[in-house]
Amino acid sequence: MAEPTVSTGYTVNLLEFSVSRGADRQQLYDLSGIDPGLLSDPDNRMPLACYVALMRAAKRLCDEPALALELGAEKDFKEISVVGLICYAAPTMGEAFTELSRYARLVAEVDLPGLGGRFELAWIGGELWMVDRRTDPNSFPEMTESTWSRFICETARHFPGAPFAKAVHFTHSAPDYRADYDRVLKAPITFDSDRNAIMIDPSWLSIELHQPNRYVFGVLSEHADKLLRDLENTQTMRGRVESILIPKLHRGDVSMDDVAGQLGLSRQSLYRRLKAENVSYEGSVDDLRHRMALHYLGGKKASVNETAYLVGFSDPSSFSRAFKRWTGSSPREWKAG
Repeated sequence: MAEPTVSTGYTVNLLEFSVSRGADRQQLYDLSGIDPGLLSDPDNRMPLACYVALMRAAKRLCDEPALALELGAEKDFKEISVVGLICYAAPTMGEAFTELSRYARLVAEVDLPGLGGRFELAWIGGELWMVDRRTDPNSFPEMTESTWSRFICETARHFPGAPFAKAVHFTHSAPDYRADYDRVLKAPITFDSDRNAIMIDPSWLSIELHQPNRYVFGVLSEHADKLLRDLENTQTMRGRVESILIPKLHRGDVSMDDVAGQLGLSRQSLYRRLKAENVSYEGSVDDLRHRMALHYLGGKKASVNETAYLVGFSDPSSFSRAFKRWTGSSPREWKAG
């Protein structure tokens, strides 16, 4: 694969956390080789090597060997990445995990053995395991530390009574700060394992997520937020269709049958109701993707690639072609204009 990279947001999260723990910002830039000018644009991505250097520098400057464990435990995923927003819009933890598997590369591109996503669920020895499949994990064990601490601590923070981690395995050897693993993860830990994985309670997959706002994606842009409120109040059939589509637009598969069922209509009835308003279902989906793409890019909080996935394109190049059809320019040209 091409050189592995991480998102700007992921990098900024580590940078700001390290500064809050006492590291000098300029020293972090100097030691990691990161150009601070690149961090202001969410479309930029940082080489994974720079992120690794940043982590190592932060641990030394903060004098905190367990910094990665603390980093993962501090914030909800939705505060760090648009991928977190997508996951939190899912109805259950299991479906959120499916979304994470689909979009994880927006956060960090890593080498994987063959096809499939970075994370998978696997039954091993009669137990359900969440496995991190990235290759050569021991070259950067801090990524495993922060990943598993985020999974475990975020679940404990929002669902304190729900069983989740029954055991945690790491392929690397126990470090000198081994006691911090027990303090942060609060689960039986095995080092020098054959897998980086969490043995999970299967009931975790059925946990219903708190959904304070099913139009969670509106927070990416003030304009989008207003659009969502307007759609929620509309009386037209097209508006009702769009209000159903927005929370699931990112999934790509937005079938007419599913939307008709949510409206209590047959597919044919929905077709006739939309035709009476001089629109088609396919045209409504295409136009909604167009408008939401403009809202997200205009809000300056989502990158071009993130916007592509948010409006339902699994391939950013397909999104770019559609955007040029809509506007006559590429997403990056439009955003810079």
